[in-house]
Amino acid sequence: MARPGSSFVCQACGARTRQFFGRCAGCGGWNTLVEQSEPSGDTRRRRPVAAAAAPGADGAGSPGRPRCSEPIQAVGDRPLQRLASGYGELDRVLGGGLVPGSLVLLGGDPGIGKSTLLLQSARAMASRAVVLYVSAEESAQQVKLRWRRLAEDGSSVTAEQGESEGLRLLAETDLELVLQELETLRPEVAIIDSIQALHDAELGSAPGSVSQVRECAAALQRIAKRQHTALVLVGHVTKEGMLAGPKVLEHLVDAVLTFEGDRFASHRLLRAAKNRFGATHELGVFEMRGAGLVEVSNPSELFLAGDGPSPGTATIVACEGTRPLLVEIQALVSPTSYASPRRTATGIGTNRLHQILAVLEKHMGLPLSRFDCYLAVAGGLEVEEPAADLGVAAAVVASYRDLTLPAGTVLLGELGLGGQLRPVGQLELRLQEAARLGFARAVVPRGSALGPVAAGLGLQLLEAATVAEALVAGLGVNPANGD
Repeated sequence: MARPGSSFVCQACGARTRQFFGRCAGCGGWNTLVEQSEPSGDTRRRRPVAAAAAPGADGAGSPGRPRCSEPIQAVGDRPLQRLASGYGELDRVLGGGLVPGSLVLLGGDPGIGKSTLLLQSARAMASRAVVLYVSAEESAQQVKLRWRRLAEDGSSVTAEQGESEGLRLLAETDLELVLQELETLRPEVAIIDSIQALHDAELGSAPGSVSQVRECAAALQRIAKRQHTALVLVGHVTKEGMLAGPKVLEHLVDAVLTFEGDRFASHRLLRAAKNRFGATHELGVFEMRGAGLVEVSNPSELFLAGDGPSPGTATIVACEGTRPLLVEIQALVSPTSYASPRRTATGIGTNRLHQILAVLEKHMGLPLSRFDCYLAVAGGLEVEEPAADLGVAAAVVASYRDLTLPAGTVLLGELGLGGQLRPVGQLELRLQEAARLGFARAVVPRGSALGPVAAGLGLQLLEAATVAEALVAGLGVNPANGD
């Protein structure tokens, strides 16, 4: 049983109970209940509510008068003015820049570069706006050292001070002091690094718990909406790669960004999983260097090998949001020494690989069930769209027959279970990117009606109705019999 004035709260879903259980009744998680004290109503401090009822918070209401509904046609229009972050890749993922009064949640693995990206962006924005950087995990001296290291001209302190005149730093974990600084400074942009490190003294739980994250985020949201401050929250991730804290945190914010990549590789990928002010599933590409993160202007070259085609490789054009990327698919097929062949995929779903292998064996007569198959996407990119099916099939067959695809060939198409080739979206955009990088041939599903467009781009368009026709056109031989 809980002590008087306390209860047990699930750290995964936020369910509350008066008694400890090994398994949460709300989400089914084991050992997720943590005892937390509940402050009494007379001892809990009250935050000022007068400011919350201030006129002009969102264009409606006035002090002392309750708000009422109105016809949607009568709601005043307010132009959406965005604040450029200083980095085109970050603005692309945000939908054009930061929106005043919005909340952005940025998550990623430890050491991936979240703080570096935001400190560089804060430095760029400080020349034209007041930016408050709240460091809840590092001391002010640590942040200052990184700021010096990331400076483009670290030799000139005077120039650094002039460029970052609007950048204010606060090393604090107390939520009340952070709110007071936001109320006094009223910055255009505020960065909280991180939300799990903030602590509300009115709650008895430890920083990072469900109740702390929920209450701190809600308090920051209220002041950001009232002052039209663009607020960026840094969030931790769990060992499964999910954002830590209650799921209500992701519902509360306007945009959820994830910063990912191999810590041992130089490039980093920024994705948008949620965006109320722009498109989702956009992709920003950065490269980690000694002076910090640098934008990659041509990411297609990053995911292509520079040695030309080789046996077991194929090139596709993947679309991440509105950005086409040329990606190399690599396959290795070898006789198995086990009763069950091994299937390993990196960057492609394993179930998708199993389905493509079954289609090739059924409709092309290739005995792939007696061979191990290893598949990888060059550069560490995750490709989820079905437009990569034909490229995966071509790489597998090329490795099985020890063939090399003709240079300058891209393959685009989705494989059906009947062996048919299905059309893919944004095909014209994909062909334009392939032509821009010097590719000369494209194998696509039949019926695309893009022959004139491809001719204008200098591309030879090869259309096919089935996977067998597509592989014959792409490889130049019949892979079913090796002719």
